[in-house]
Amino acid sequence: MSLYSIILAAGEGKRMKSSIAKPLQQAAGKALVEWVADTAKEAGSDENIVVIGHKAEDIKAYLGGSVKYAYQLQQLGTGHAVMQGMEQLGGAQGTVMVLYGDSPLIEAETLKKVKAEHDENGRAATVITAHVDDPYGYGRIVREDGKIARIVEQKDATDAEKQINEVNSGMYFFDIEKLRSALGRLNNDNAQGEYYITDVIEIMLSDGESVGAFVTDFEQILGVNDKLQLAQVGKILNRRKVEELMLGGVTVIDPDKIHVTTNVKVGRDTVLYPGTILEGDTVIGENCVIGSDTSLNNCKVGDNTHILKSVAIDSEIGANTNVGPFAYIRPGSKVGSSVKIGDFVEIKNSTIDDDTKVAHLTYIGDADVGKRVNFGCGTVVVNYDGEHKHRTTIEDDCFIGCNTNLVSPVVVRHGAYTAAGSTITDEVPAESLAIARSKQVVKEQWTINRKKDK
Repeated sequence: MSLYSIILAAGEGKRMKSSIAKPLQQAAGKALVEWVADTAKEAGSDENIVVIGHKAEDIKAYLGGSVKYAYQLQQLGTGHAVMQGMEQLGGAQGTVMVLYGDSPLIEAETLKKVKAEHDENGRAATVITAHVDDPYGYGRIVREDGKIARIVEQKDATDAEKQINEVNSGMYFFDIEKLRSALGRLNNDNAQGEYYITDVIEIMLSDGESVGAFVTDFEQILGVNDKLQLAQVGKILNRRKVEELMLGGVTVIDPDKIHVTTNVKVGRDTVLYPGTILEGDTVIGENCVIGSDTSLNNCKVGDNTHILKSVAIDSEIGANTNVGPFAYIRPGSKVGSSVKIGDFVEIKNSTIDDDTKVAHLTYIGDADVGKRVNFGCGTVVVNYDGEHKHRTTIEDDCFIGCNTNLVSPVVVRHGAYTAAGSTITDEVPAESLAIARSKQVVKEQWTINRKKDK
C-alpha cells in the first residue's frame, strides 16, 4: 500500500524571533524540515508534500526538488493545512502521514512500526502519542474502555482530564480515502475560526471508524518553537549521532563535549577528544586522533592521522600526517601523507605532497609543494599583489630556509635551497642555492662610540 507524507511547515514561528523561517533553523547540520522530510523518506514515503506559507520561497530554495509543495496562504489551522496537502495528492489511495516541519526527532523506525500497526488493524487513523510527567500545553488522549474516545486540548480540558499524562504529538497516520471524507465535513465553527485536525479524529470516531494510538517515547515528539528548544533538540540529535559513532567503533573521550553533525563519518578506533567539532561531509579514517579543540568542516582525513587544536575547512588531509597545534587549513587545500603541519601554520588553496614538513610559523597560500620539502620557520608565500592572487611552485626535495619570502608567481626547482632571510622573486634552478638578502656589514666599536657621543 502506498505511503505519503504531508509535512506542515507554513507557520510564522514568531517565538523563534528570527529572520530565518522556523522550518529552516539548523540543528545538528540540517534544517528542521529537512530532518523530517529525510525521515519520512527513510520510513518509506513515496512522496513528501511540504505545506508552506511564511517565507515559502526560502523553504523552496532550500529543499529544491526533493519534495512537492502545497501552499497555505492563510493560517487557518492544522486541518486547513492538511487540506492543502491533500489537494496535491489528488486521487491517490493508501496511507498518509501528517508530520510537523519543526519536529525533527521522530525516528524512521518508529514511523515504520506505526505504519505496520495502522495497516494490520485496518484503521482510519492512528495517533502518535507519548506519556509525559508534565503534560501542560499538550492535547490529552481521553480513553474509554482502553480505546481513544476523544482528544481534548489543554484549554478545554476538565480538571480530571488535565491529570491525564498521555498526550497528542500532533502526528498521525490516516487512510487517505477516509481522511478525504472527514476533511469534507470539517468546519471552523470555533472562537479562532480555524480548522483543527483533531476534529477529524472526532468525525471518524462518530462514524464508527477505527482510531488507535501508537505510544512512543516523549523525546521523539518534541517540537521547536524558540531558540531554547532548538538547542535542546540539537543536543539530542548530536547525542544520537555520537552514540552511533561509538557503536561503530569510535572512541569518544567525553560524549557530552563534542559536536558532530549528521553526515559525518568516522572510522573505527579513531579517538575524539573533548572540544572536537566535526561538521558537513567530513570523513575521517581509522586509528586517527582528533582534538582536543579541533574543528573540521567538509574535510577528508586519512588513516592514522593526528590533528590537535586546529581548524580545517573544505580540505583533504592524508594518512599518517600530523597537524597542529594551532594550524589553520583553509578551503581548497590538499595535504598529503606523512606530512607535518605544525603550530601556527596556515595553508590556503595549496597542495602539500607526501613527506613534506611545515613545522611552524609559516604561511603557504596558492602554492603547489612537492614531496620531501622542508620549510624553515617564518616562511611566507607572498601570493597577493594587491589585485590578483598568484601561484608558487616548489618541486620535490627542496629546502626553504627560515624567514624566506617566496614572491609569487615563482618556481623553486627540484632539490634547490633558499638561504635564510631571502626574498625570492626569480626562479631557482634545480639543485641550486638562492641567496637574496643584503650583505652583512659590521661596524666595530659602534656601541662604544655611540656612548661617547652621548
